Amino acid sequence: MNRKVVLTCAVTGNAPFNPRHPAMPVTPAQIAAACVEAAGAGASVAHIHVRDPETGAGSRDPRLFKEVVDRVRSSGVDIVINLTCGLGAFLLPDPEDESRALPESDVLPAAQRMAHLEECLPEIASLDVTTGNQVEGPLEFVYLNTTRTLRAMARRFQELSIKPELEVFSAGDILFANQLVKEGLVGGPPFYQMVLGVLWGAPASAQTILYQSSLLPPNAEWAAFGIARDEMPIVAQSALLGGHCRVGLEDNLYLSRGVFASNGQLVERARSLLSHMGMEVATPAEARRILGLPAR
Repeated sequence: MNRKVVLTCAVTGNAPFNPRHPAMPVTPAQIAAACVEAAGAGASVAHIHVRDPETGAGSRDPRLFKEVVDRVRSSGVDIVINLTCGLGAFLLPDPEDESRALPESDVLPAAQRMAHLEECLPEIASLDVTTGNQVEGPLEFVYLNTTRTLRAMARRFQELSIKPELEVFSAGDILFANQLVKEGLVGGPPFYQMVLGVLWGAPASAQTILYQSSLLPPNAEWAAFGIARDEMPIVAQSALLGGHCRVGLEDNLYLSRGVFASNGQLVERARSLLSHMGMEVATPAEARRILGLPAR
């Protein structure tokens, strides 16, 4: 088959993680080193969140993003930089009165959600085209991305020349992402990322990928990833069905039951899997051509 597959490594994520993991990237230096490690193992793209260096909790501090991106760029290692833009959309309704939000909610205007993009100007950033019930550890919340906010964010992405990675959690999300494309708010070949296996989201299965990929525009590039034990099965299924892939500690902490992974090990395992199926991981330069990004 010898097809080139864009392989993203999501190096740390935002959610709570098993504190026994020996090397979860938390500080900007650790997260940047994880991106370099992923590049060395052969990843095409690094998907980046940041964490509070003191607590390890997810953060949206633009200064932390800037430090990570500056460290990666100054390393001399080539990898496509993809920053999350999914924060500032966490609504916690008061269980005693759901017309009110708890003070722990973190819902921001679109401009504030993109402050780090203006500082860092990544090649790609995630645009989470979804609203729904989600769970992170013990926390249940509503992930709130209204159509108004998504249109405003897509316009600003265009102004900053940042390609949106259209993260979709269900078939209806794809339909609205298609509408953004139709309205001219997403330029070039659109790039969709199917999130599979999240509780109350689309199931991690070949049937889901087949159906959802059938909804995409003809010129779209797409990828899919699975959570936890579904990570490597979805690498294989997505690649075989014509898509691209994602691995990394954001999605899965383990190589096998009880055996913690590193980002490099997860990238190497995905590369080996793709190689055994007759495919090759795209270099960052090849990934830029495939995704319609400017050459470095």
